[in-house]
Amino acid sequence: MLLWFCMQIASSSVGSHAARAPDQYWKSALPNTPMPSSLSQLLNGNASAGGGPTVHGDVLPFIYNYAATDLHDGPSAALLFQEEDLRPGKKMTVQFTSTAAGARFLPRREAEATPFSSEKLPDILGRFSLSSGSVAAAEMARTLRDCEAPAAEGERKACATSLESMVDFATSSLGTSDVRAVSTLVALEGSPRQEYTMTGVERAAGGGGRLVACHAEPYAAHAVFACHLARRARAYSVSMLGGDGTAVAAVAVCLADTSGWNPRHVAFRVLGVKPGTAPVCHFLPQDHVVWIPSAAVHVLAA
Repeated sequence: MLLWFCMQIASSSVGSHAARAPDQYWKSALPNTPMPSSLSQLLNGNASAGGGPTVHGDVLPFIYNYAATDLHDGPSAALLFQEEDLRPGKKMTVQFTSTAAGARFLPRREAEATPFSSEKLPDILGRFSLSSGSVAAAEMARTLRDCEAPAAEGERKACATSLESMVDFATSSLGTSDVRAVSTLVALEGSPRQEYTMTGVERAAGGGGRLVACHAEPYAAHAVFACHLARRARAYSVSMLGGDGTAVAAVAVCLADTSGWNPRHVAFRVLGVKPGTAPVCHFLPQDHVVWIPSAAVHVLAA
C-alpha cells in the first residue's frame, strides 16, 4: 500500500470564523482532517515573522501561468518530468526541499491589517526590520509582483496571506468543503540530491480534473502561498526510495492545459515540449499543498 500522509476526508461546510485562531478555524471548517505538517509547522511558533527564511534565486517551475518573464533553470527544475515517467521502477535524480521555509502564518485579522502590495514594500520592510538591499527584500518584491499579476484566461488565482484565506480559497474554488489537503513527506530531513526509484504510483480518480495548488512563496515578513485552481489536472501519490534508503511519499501533479502558460517557462525548455502540446508534471516541494475533492482521492487512502 502506498504511503500517502496527511490526507483525511473533510466533510463540513466552511462558515465565517474570521476572529478565531488559525488552528481553530481549520478545525471548524475542516473538522475531520488533520492539518498537513507543511502547514501546521507555520503555526507552532518554530518560525517567526522577519526571521529570515531560506530564499532561493531560481524561478520556481510550479508557478505556472503568472511566472516572471525572465525564466531560467534552477534547482527546482529537477522536479519537472513528463507523465509517462510516472511508473514503478523509474529512476529520477532530485532533491526534496522546502522552498520558502521560515516565515510563520499571521492570523487573518492581523494579515488583513498588514500592507501587502508592491507600492507599500518600503513600509513592509520597515515594519519587519528588513533591509531594502537584502536578498529577502528582492524575493519579497518578486512575490508581490507575482501576486499582483493578472490571472491567465480561465484561471482563478489568489495569494493567501493567512491559513484561513487559503482554506476559503480552496473550498470555494473546488465548490465543496469535502476535500483533502496533501503534501510531500520525506522521512529524513535534509536528504541530499540523489537518485530515487519509484516503488509505487497511484492516480487520483474522478474529481472532474480539478485541484487547487498552493505554493509557498519566499516572503520574509510572514507566510504567503500562491494558490490557483487548476483544471484538466491529475494528482498522483508516488512512493519513492532514495539511494541512501530515504523513503519519500511524494505528491505529483500533472497539468494537461499549458496553452496559456508563459512560452518562456522553464518547463518547456527542460522537457522539450511547447505550450499546449503535452502535460507538464512536477513533484511538490515539502512546503506546498494540493487540495483535492475527497471523491477524487478515494483510491489514495493509506
